[in-house]
Amino acid sequence: MTPTPEPSLRVLPPDDVLREDLHNEVHARPSARIDLPALVVFVAVLNEGVSREQECDHLRRLPGQQALSPDQMRGNFLRLRFDEYTLKWERHTEFTRYSIVQPLPEGCGLGATDPPLQNFLVTPPGWLGEIPGRTVAAIQLVMLQAELPEPTPKAQATLMAQAQQWFGHRTVVASQLGGGHSWAATDFLIQPSGFEHLLVITPPGTSDTRAGRISQRLLELETYRLMALRGLPVAKALSPTLAQAEAQLAGITAQMENKAASEQGLLDQLISLAARVERATAENTYRFGATRAYDSLVTQRIAELREKPIPGTQTIGEFMQRRLSPAMATVAATEQRLTSLSERVARTSALLRTRVDIATEAQNQQLLAKLTRGQELQLHLQTTVEGLSIAAISYYVISLLLYLGKAGKAAGLPIHPEIAAGAMIPLVLWVVWRATRRIHAKLDATTLKPPV
Repeated sequence: MTPTPEPSLRVLPPDDVLREDLHNEVHARPSARIDLPALVVFVAVLNEGVSREQECDHLRRLPGQQALSPDQMRGNFLRLRFDEYTLKWERHTEFTRYSIVQPLPEGCGLGATDPPLQNFLVTPPGWLGEIPGRTVAAIQLVMLQAELPEPTPKAQATLMAQAQQWFGHRTVVASQLGGGHSWAATDFLIQPSGFEHLLVITPPGTSDTRAGRISQRLLELETYRLMALRGLPVAKALSPTLAQAEAQLAGITAQMENKAASEQGLLDQLISLAARVERATAENTYRFGATRAYDSLVTQRIAELREKPIPGTQTIGEFMQRRLSPAMATVAATEQRLTSLSERVARTSALLRTRVDIATEAQNQQLLAKLTRGQELQLHLQTTVEGLSIAAISYYVISLLLYLGKAGKAAGLPIHPEIAAGAMIPLVLWVVWRATRRIHAKLDATTLKPPV
């Protein structure tokens, strides 16, 4: 009996070269699992000019990571586990994020006042400060567990007072996250250490995966907010250039109304202006597009928080949107202004091109009129020359006839050469004129005959 062959596990056509990478993108940056209470130290740095190899060299300085290779960082995500903490490395298009999760130090929970969190870093001394790149966001996030108050203003005010004490009695904004599951508070201030502080209070029994999702959303929200705002200085710096270009374009348009203005001078000015506008567009298109993308991510992350207000304070999302929206409106207006200026320059170029074409056509008509006049003069001259030619040819023919008559007289013929030559003059003139007309008719027929 022939054994039945085992079925092949592969029953599909060959995979597309990108299938596995695209499929695994959904697992590219999983949320951390955070055991509470915990301190999350987060640093995001701009990675322009920083290679993956440089970041790998820096990670090798951590204990036990001397064998780390760039191949392990090809997926733009890496999680390293140590005895006291975990470190997550993530590389994005413009920035790289480092997230360190460590146990919450003693004396840093509720009841503390402005705790010195920077004194409890578990990384080697100086390691954070030597991360390759320039800092764009740095946050120390404290996540702890406590009984959440009843949904009454008095009970919530008690917990809010504890949160304000933790921030050194500074003004804070706070929200209930997840529809009331947990609390988050921040003062949105950069401390002398360079870090912002965030406080998250969750009820006992909060899972480590939920804590990780809360941490990721809050940290991404602040990072994307700061990245979105990078378009604001660009927009402000570009505004004087746009104002000057708009004024110059208005001046060129006004000069175009003056027919005496030189087209070449206008064209030189317009080409210079168009080059400046195109340069500004090329230099800032990416930044404005990135700002729109980051702003969309901020809006999305705020929606994912599912905030509920706490009496007496603004929510984090409301506070952020009220200050972010004017900046985003400024960037959008500047981008639209630049686009509109480019379109107006194109329309003005079309108008100037039309004016140049009309002037060129007028010059061509004048040149054609001069050529026509020249041809008429040439025709008159040619007619005069033809008349002289007929007279000259007739003269030579009569001369030949005269000599012929003289030769006949000398031979004894009864002929008077001069009288005979004089009598032949009208006939010779007519014959020569007729022959010339026939030649002209043949030439005209050949010229006007269409090509085969």
